Amino acid sequence: MTPDLSKRPINRLQSMHPLRALVDQSYISSLEAQSQGKPVVWSMLDNGYGAPFFNALDVESVYPENYGTMCAASGAAQGFLERAEVEGFPTHLCGYARNAVGYTARLVELGEIPPEAPAGGMPKPILLVSSGYLCDARFKWFQSLGRYLDAPVWTLELPNPGQRESLEPGAYENEVKFLIKELREFGAFLEHLLGRKIDWYKFDNDINDTMAMDKTWYEVNELRKVRPCPMHSRDFWSSMMPSIFRSADPKAAGKLYRDMYEEVKQRVDNHVAGINREEKYRLTFVGLPPWHSLGFFDQLAERGWNFVTEVAYHPPRPIDLRHISDPVERLVRYRYQDLAHIIDYEYGPEKGAKVVEEIRHNGYSHKLDTKHVKDFQCDGAFLHPLLTCRATTAPQRLYEVQAMEEWKVPSLVIEGDIVDTKLFDPVGAMRKAEVFEGTMDYYRKIRQEKGLDW
Repeated sequence: MTPDLSKRPINRLQSMHPLRALVDQSYISSLEAQSQGKPVVWSMLDNGYGAPFFNALDVESVYPENYGTMCAASGAAQGFLERAEVEGFPTHLCGYARNAVGYTARLVELGEIPPEAPAGGMPKPILLVSSGYLCDARFKWFQSLGRYLDAPVWTLELPNPGQRESLEPGAYENEVKFLIKELREFGAFLEHLLGRKIDWYKFDNDINDTMAMDKTWYEVNELRKVRPCPMHSRDFWSSMMPSIFRSADPKAAGKLYRDMYEEVKQRVDNHVAGINREEKYRLTFVGLPPWHSLGFFDQLAERGWNFVTEVAYHPPRPIDLRHISDPVERLVRYRYQDLAHIIDYEYGPEKGAKVVEEIRHNGYSHKLDTKHVKDFQCDGAFLHPLLTCRATTAPQRLYEVQAMEEWKVPSLVIEGDIVDTKLFDPVGAMRKAEVFEGTMDYYRKIRQEKGLDW
């Protein structure tokens, strides 16, 4: 189908809008809950472990990380970042954390939600739930917030072993037992704090509905492997919130994802791309997005760049766990999947055995990290290193090397930030992007010569 050049460069999905609206609704719900005297919790991104407990206890939760993206997109973040600096927090600290600290300092200072806060703001919580999952700031960030808010802090400790350690005999089952114990203690703490019991029937249904919702979301993104890719990363980022953060009603959110699946499938059937231009280059995005400058991707789409997949924020692989009767164990085995089974699923028994052998010998295999480059037929990788996020930035150089060695796919490195506009140079980034097109063209020929081209 001939692209419609009269329209905006990125061909946005109509089904994206009701999913995006759930973000605003989550903040409205938290404000309504507070006005009715109901408890509100601030939670970190925790790989989905907290949400079923909150839903089963009828507790509203908001996520300062997600709120940081909203503040960045609306332009409100800069003031909160400056306030965090005044409070003594360094400028190289995580932008999400600094935004939350600045917001909280203003909240306490005013005794009410700051008037400049987008989406109505985050109401004062009765509990702060942090986790040991991934980033540097993690629970120390929420401990800092607790100093302002005089609210208790509970840290969900989550294992993060290396690949070799994950494949040690018995390691996975030990980690599952650890997580089950950790979550049961968390549930008991919540019951004590709130003075009510967990509705385990609701908890069980929440997990099942969430797995069904994520399965549809997973299937939506699998459709993006085709040429031309029917869905741009802008729509992925706008639609991910019910899955990656909390959906108070995963069954209803699942229906919205099903609507998105139908729209994307229709595009696949009619060869409609996620950009209203000829798809010249297919890219993966590595890192966290510059939420303050997403319009930059319209400029790239104008040049025929279609972002067909991303490294961060995707749901777990769908697996059948109906045989697990304990809902807490089912939650753990869904969210924390066995690396050996993942390798077998991605590569099959024969090739998978070679990946396992490589991990046992070297301690690590690059094959899993960059396999999506081939699966999604990428011409290049857009790497977004952040001064304020070492956890997502540190592996990027290794990713760049791996993508080139394994698939002859080059990487474009554009420094920036998730929240702070002062750290992103769109003019300089565009100059680099223009030059990078020649690099992608060159390596497309190299892949053809080596029989790697897709």
